[in-house]
Amino acid sequence: MQPITSIHQPVQRKERILQFGEGNFLRAFVDWMIDILNEKTDFNGNVVLVQPLDRGLADMINDQKGLYTTVLRGVQSGKTVEEYRAINSVSRCLNPYKNEDYQAYLKLAKSEDLRFVISNTTEAGIAYHAGDQLDDAPQTSFPGKVCSFLYKRYQAFNGAKDKGLIFIPCELIDKNGDNLKRIVKQYATEWNLEADFHAWLDEACDFTNSLVDRIVPGYPRAEAPQLCEKLGYQDNLLDAAEIFHLWVIECHKNYHEDELPFNKAGLNVVWTNDMSFYRTRKVRILNGAHTMSVLAAYQAGLETVQDCIADKKLLYPFMYEGIFEEIIPSMDGSKQELETYAKDVLERFENPYNPHQLLSISLNSVSKFKTRDLPSLLGYLKKEHKLPKRLVFALAALISFYEGTEYEGAALKGSRNGQTYLIQDSPEILAFFAEQYAKKGTTEEKAARLAKAVLSRTEWWAQDLSTVAGLTESVEADLTSIWTVGMQQALQAL
Repeated sequence: MQPITSIHQPVQRKERILQFGEGNFLRAFVDWMIDILNEKTDFNGNVVLVQPLDRGLADMINDQKGLYTTVLRGVQSGKTVEEYRAINSVSRCLNPYKNEDYQAYLKLAKSEDLRFVISNTTEAGIAYHAGDQLDDAPQTSFPGKVCSFLYKRYQAFNGAKDKGLIFIPCELIDKNGDNLKRIVKQYATEWNLEADFHAWLDEACDFTNSLVDRIVPGYPRAEAPQLCEKLGYQDNLLDAAEIFHLWVIECHKNYHEDELPFNKAGLNVVWTNDMSFYRTRKVRILNGAHTMSVLAAYQAGLETVQDCIADKKLLYPFMYEGIFEEIIPSMDGSKQELETYAKDVLERFENPYNPHQLLSISLNSVSKFKTRDLPSLLGYLKKEHKLPKRLVFALAALISFYEGTEYEGAALKGSRNGQTYLIQDSPEILAFFAEQYAKKGTTEEKAARLAKAVLSRTEWWAQDLSTVAGLTESVEADLTSIWTVGMQQALQAL
């Protein structure tokens, strides 16, 4: 079959957007939107992707000249909807860990056309890394890369106020733009950069906060041959997603819809000066339901979110009751509005076209639990004066999912029914679990040790959870149950 490049051709436009992250989500969300923006408005801009890690999709993306196809499918008003779109808004992908690409990346700092920076480096990406230096090529951390890039831009344009950049981070952490700016300024201070640069960051740049909402399973491996046959060309970067999309962008200065006219293109983008309601609703219900359920579900033998919805005896009740009896009661706001959103979320989870793999959602589960589920757990405790048993069980399921002592590459190896799965998180978190699980002891001793050790990691949770009344004992009891009778029976007992 002929490749996509023989059917579709890249379109040369000004490179107006720098995007840290080349994965499935951004390509099926942001780059899909930019493609529509180019078609329906006079935006006329392309995206340059930057691979945040030394391994990624840069070679595959460049082999296809930035071209790929989004496969959007779902149910709307009771009808099946399918949309296929060849995306040509990506001009190239740079791997800054290769010297030639790094030089091309630095050259972008001097670009007159560049205006926006978008990112999705996972929840763990917007973090400080001790030891990053201005002249590293590149820095280890994403904020370190940003600070160095901005300083080179500041120097190239002699601090011109109209050459600042607008940042729209998509990482699922609260106040993602504020946190990114805070760490960027921390590096600027550490690196003894001049006061005028600090002022330029404040006056010329806008670090917006944003919230993204679209379920993106990504490459539809099982269906890829049939989809390519249907499309009439070979596409190794097919990107499947649901139809629904929402992007909420909270600006500190002016709204930027005059420069990014998403609404004129018919896209569901909200520009606001306060996104707190949208964020809390989405992160704690949609993302929270994912993180609460997927690790237990995977250990119970399931593979996808759709499997969870179909399992009416075990996982669906766990998820449904977790949302309606624990997460929503922990939240402020209209109960009716929250429940309506939750029902829509469960319908989206059921989408038969997007078999969202549980293992793909399991990436960086520790930081995800802190962001998505811990506020509900503690909020429920504060309001109801008792622990939410399903959210507590989810924490125990996280600990048991991370059981492993050997590595495969950068991932820790877990085992389910004699088969290996990969546990992916930061090196420090994986090393902690490997060390804890290497220690000997009975099941009860292991449960007590892991519960206490994990809950007391203040650097993970921003507090010592072992001091929460009854939490350590409850997690210990759930771990003992999981390891004694297995995940399915432990869930049934719950």
